[in-house]
This record gives sequence, C-alpha cells and structure tokens, in this order.
Amino acid sequence: MPSIQTALPPELADNVIRLYRECLRRARYIGHQQHNTPLVVDMVRKQFRKHMHETDPDKIQKLKDDAARGLINHILFESEKITGRKFSGAN
Repeated sequence: MPSIQTALPPELADNVIRLYRECLRRARYIGHQQHNTPLVVDMVRKQFRKHMHETDPDKIQKLKDDAARGLINHILFESEKITGRKFSGAN
C-alpha cells in the first residue's frame, strides 16, 4: 500500500499534507472551544482517510478545494464573531 508521499507528485503531496495539518489544527481549536476535541479531530481524520487512496488528480483537487473552503468558512465565522461585522453577502 503506497503512502500519499509516494503515490502523488511531490508538490501535490506536500499541499495535501499541509492542508491536512491545518485542518487538524483548526479541528483542535474548534474542539477545545466546544469541549469535544477528540470527536472533531476524529471527524477530520476520517474524511482524509476515506480518500487517502485517491489517485485521480481532478478528484484530489476537488477534495482539497472542499477542505480549504471549510477552513475559510470557519475563519470567516470566527472573524465575524470577534468583530461583529458580517463578511458574507447576506445582510
């Protein structure tokens, strides 16, 4: 069973690994605030494990985009909570 490091081109593997780490970091942050860190971290790990053998570059890109979108949404949510200002288009 090849690892993600050997199955993908180096630049794509590095991006996925960085994205995975950032998702875990954010999951720990969310989990700490909601007092359910193991559950939130486990949810992130399961999603990455579910697709760890994917080799289609287009599908990998879609999965990466989805994960990045989730991170951005959470960052915007936190920013709105801190500043009280809405960043979304719905006012």
